[in-house]
Amino acid sequence: MASYMGLEKNISYWTIPAAFVLALLPRVYAGHIGLGKKFFDGTNPRTFTERLEKANIDKRSKLRLQRAEAAGANAFETLGLYAAAVTAGNAADLPRETLNTLSLAYLATRVLYTWVYIWGQENRRFAPVRTLVWSAGIFLVMRLFILSAS
Repeated sequence: MASYMGLEKNISYWTIPAAFVLALLPRVYAGHIGLGKKFFDGTNPRTFTERLEKANIDKRSKLRLQRAEAAGANAFETLGLYAAAVTAGNAADLPRETLNTLSLAYLATRVLYTWVYIWGQENRRFAPVRTLVWSAGIFLVMRLFILSAS
């Protein structure tokens, strides 16, 4: 019998490295390709946003690169919590469909969050959308923990 989305295996653990890659993508965009690579110092990467402040580039690009850095930082800040939730769900032997659905939904919220943060924030009316998408992702993580405790 075919399972949800054709996934017959538990892929939740695989979504943890996928979330890690998604967390890296804003840094790749901001500091390794395009306009930001001129200001990124691989020997001292934490000075990137400071160097951007002093950069002689248009304000729109500068803000976009700074938001990309912030989106990446946010992704890494939530990654440990997400990995713990997936581990708790697997330890509690949650159904495969539940683990897969919540894990893939979390990845979807991270993709959407990153897009809204980097490009959507050029329109300040999207600021609440960023918060809603982040909250949805955290809700999914908490849902994994709650189901694991049941």
